[in-house]
Amino acid sequence: MIEIDATLVKELIRTQFPLWAELPVTRVENDGWDNRTFRLGDRMSVRLPSALRYVAQVEKEHHWLPVLRPQLPLAIPIPAGLGTPGAGYPWPWLIYGWLDGKPAHADGIPDLSRFAVDLARFLVALREIDAGNGPVAGIHNFHRGGSLSVYDKETRQSIETLADSISVAGVTEVWDAALATSWQGPRVWVHGDIAESNLLVKEGRLNAVIDFGNAGVGDPSCDLVIAWTLLDSSSRKEFRSAVALDPPTWRRARGWGIWKALITLIQLRDTDPVKAGKARRIIRNILDDHE
Repeated sequence: MIEIDATLVKELIRTQFPLWAELPVTRVENDGWDNRTFRLGDRMSVRLPSALRYVAQVEKEHHWLPVLRPQLPLAIPIPAGLGTPGAGYPWPWLIYGWLDGKPAHADGIPDLSRFAVDLARFLVALREIDAGNGPVAGIHNFHRGGSLSVYDKETRQSIETLADSISVAGVTEVWDAALATSWQGPRVWVHGDIAESNLLVKEGRLNAVIDFGNAGVGDPSCDLVIAWTLLDSSSRKEFRSAVALDPPTWRRARGWGIWKALITLIQLRDTDPVKAGKARRIIRNILDDHE
C-alpha cells in the first residue's frame, strides 16, 4: 500500500510544478476510496489514484472534463495540471481548480425537491452531449453504463449471504426485473457515481458535481440511484419527472441500487454499523418505491 500524504504531494508539486511549490497542502476530509485528495492553496486541489485499478481515470478526466464543462449547467472539476510519476509515487495524477461546497446531506438542503430538479437537469444535459467518441463502459469505470449482468453472480451470492436479514423475495424480484430490461437508445454520457460525496452544496443549492472517474458512455440508469440514497419520496417524484427516463430504465436503476447496497452491507455490517444501517435503509427505500 502506497503512503499518500501531504509530504509526498509537496514533493511532487516542488519538482513538477515549482510555481506552486510554496502553497500549503492539506488533506481533504472524506476524500473517497479511489483517490486521495489534497487542497493546494486556496484555489486548487490535487488528486492521486490510491491503487493501480484507478489510474485509467486520470487520463480520462484530463481529456474529457474540459470537453464536457462548457455543455453543463453546473460546475465540474477542470484540470489545471497533469502530474507524472515521481518521488516514489508510480502513477500519473491531476491538479484541478478548487470548487466550493460541501458534500450533499439532506439536513443541509432546505429544498430537496429543488435540489432534485437541479440534479436532474444536470443529468439531462450530460445525456445530450455527443457521446460518439466517449469511453464505452467497461473495466475502466467498473461497468457503469454497461450491463448489470456483470454483477449477477455477485448479487445473487450477496442475497444468499444476507438471507436472514433481508427480504430475499423482494430483493430478488427487483434484481430479476432489472436484468429483464436493457437500454434501447444510443449510448449517452453517464457520470457513474452520482453520490452525496460527489454533489457539492453551497448556500443550500447544488453548486457542483465532482469525481468523474467512473464516467463513460452507455446506459444512464446507473446515475439514478441517488433517488433512494438521498432523496425522500416527494423529491424523488420531482427527480423522476425531471430526469425524463422510461420505466425500464428505472427498473435497472433499482438494480444498480440493490447491488451496491448489498455489497456495502456485507462489507461493513461487522465493522461500521452506521454505514451498514444506511445500506439497509437504501434497500428498504428501493423495495418500498413501487413504479
